[in-house]
Amino acid sequence: MAKLLTFAPQEEKIMNKDEQMHEEAEMNNSADQDTGAENHTEETVENANEAITDPMQVLQQEVADWKDKYTRLYAEFDNFRKRNAKERLDLMKSAGKDIIQDMLPLIDDFERAEKANAESEDIKAIKEGYALIQAKLIRTLEAKGLKPMDSMGKSFDVEYHEAITNIPAPSKKEVGKVLDVVEKGYFLNDNILRYAKVVVGQ
Repeated sequence: MAKLLTFAPQEEKIMNKDEQMHEEAEMNNSADQDTGAENHTEETVENANEAITDPMQVLQQEVADWKDKYTRLYAEFDNFRKRNAKERLDLMKSAGKDIIQDMLPLIDDFERAEKANAESEDIKAIKEGYALIQAKLIRTLEAKGLKPMDSMGKSFDVEYHEAITNIPAPSKKEVGKVLDVVEKGYFLNDNILRYAKVVVGQ
């Protein structure tokens, strides 16, 4: 019985030692869990920081793309503007080329007529020659869209006529009418090229 009593306290000590080891193991596990939780928290923070950085990079990339597109578009527009200005300048320089080419034969006719008239005394032939050249000139200009304005005897209209003077009308019917054309008016492609200078009856 005494032996049993002496053994019991030793068993209790062994059990206490096991419990102590179990508690230490639990504490170590708890510490490991805490460390793991801390590591997980740090990783989460790092991931969050990366998540914040990515949208900024995306925005910066978008800004770079839009800047590149704007630069290219501006360069294309600038090239178009320069090309358009050059084309307009070339058009202005060569605008009268066609009509001048068509007028060259008339200049040749005038030169030939001048040489012929220098040796001729036939006034009728000279007049006929100049009449032919004038008719050819009118046909050439009409082919380019020129059209003379018919104003004689028409009612005075400020849209077409420019009155340089008024004179007493020979009859009541001619009041407000064009009695004389001092300078003929012209249309170019149905647009007024020059107003007619007229004398109006009053």
